[in-house]
Amino acid sequence: MSDVPAPTLFTWEFAADPYPAYAWLREHAPVHRTTLPSGVEAWLVTRYPDARQALADARLSKNPVHHSESAHAKGKVGIPGERSADLMTHLLNIDPPDHTRLRRLVSKAFTPRRVAEFAPRVAELTNRLIDSFAPRGEADLIHEFAFPLPIYAICDMLGVPAEDQDDFRDWAGMMIRHGGGPRGGVARSVKKMRAYLLDLIHRKRSDLGDDLISGLIRASDHGEHLTENEAAAMAFILLFAGFETTVNLIGNGTYALLRNPEQRRLLQESVGRGEAGLLATAVEELLRYDGPVELATWRFATEPLSIGGQLIGTGDPVLVVLAAADRDPERFDGPDILDLARRDNPHLGFGHGIHYCLGAPLARLEGQTALGALLTRLPDLQLAVEPGELRWRGGLIMRGLRTLPVSFTAVQDVSNG
Repeated sequence: MSDVPAPTLFTWEFAADPYPAYAWLREHAPVHRTTLPSGVEAWLVTRYPDARQALADARLSKNPVHHSESAHAKGKVGIPGERSADLMTHLLNIDPPDHTRLRRLVSKAFTPRRVAEFAPRVAELTNRLIDSFAPRGEADLIHEFAFPLPIYAICDMLGVPAEDQDDFRDWAGMMIRHGGGPRGGVARSVKKMRAYLLDLIHRKRSDLGDDLISGLIRASDHGEHLTENEAAAMAFILLFAGFETTVNLIGNGTYALLRNPEQRRLLQESVGRGEAGLLATAVEELLRYDGPVELATWRFATEPLSIGGQLIGTGDPVLVVLAAADRDPERFDGPDILDLARRDNPHLGFGHGIHYCLGAPLARLEGQTALGALLTRLPDLQLAVEPGELRWRGGLIMRGLRTLPVSFTAVQDVSNG
């Protein structure tokens, strides 16, 4: 062990820059047992090879029923409010064969072809949002851009009518603002969302469309054994997982570019020439460098197993620290350097194994579209505050900024939208 004491985790100071602490853990305690702010004890896995093993290990269940302290920790694991709203039966909480069945039902909505067909709508939403603040010469890129873009996009994919989408924006905003704090407001928002989704499923049965909820209904009606509650839980998790990750990808990614002006300049010039290659590798590097998901969602050992030489007991919770694994110097050259042209980049930002992020193609599309549009339409974009003034949202799984105030030369001509 090092003479340097173990770092303090999960403080506000840690949230601002967790990477030095993760570097210490990788070197001195790569599989580290800690007490989380909720009081739950869990193992943190921080090295890249151990992380890949854990993410794909069938002995690590996603179902909280396997938690050895499930009664004591009831409501302290998983997404705030999902248990009380009876929304537990979704992809992040189940194992095969149910996971296989449900994933097959929704995977058709996220094929590269379907996502490519959605690209014009994402571009339209992106430009409309930029139009709304471009004439001012200033904006909060989280609340005015990174947050509403994926909300409206995933609502369109689910089939939420346009007149109801602002309600979803309000509920999702409550979940993001309070995800790391008091859970009461979050639980109320989740319950409202569930009630709305169940009502929408009923309405769509008599008016099926080409949207994802209609697809789930069709699958259920054709003998795929999808219960109504499973359909609501599936729609809920697609909304939850489909928006907060992209909010943070756009926010963290823009912030990283503003803090690395030379890399930003290279990307801006490439986008200006109409080249897509660097924009694609840039999004992958931003996912690795300061990705939207800091820790993979909960896993529970169904039997004793060893990770990185550390014995994990039956029922123990395991949290894979993606942010630590993706900066492992044993796997990535210059891991603390932002290199938008990085080619050897098998990052874990979208996970690994059977729980690999279903919405990864959509998140990539939204990230590339959003960053490309910002660099093109607001070329002199800059931070409007000192970096030390920015605050990161509290919470265990996600990593994202509360706000991102920026300034730029006001653009009166919004004809791009």
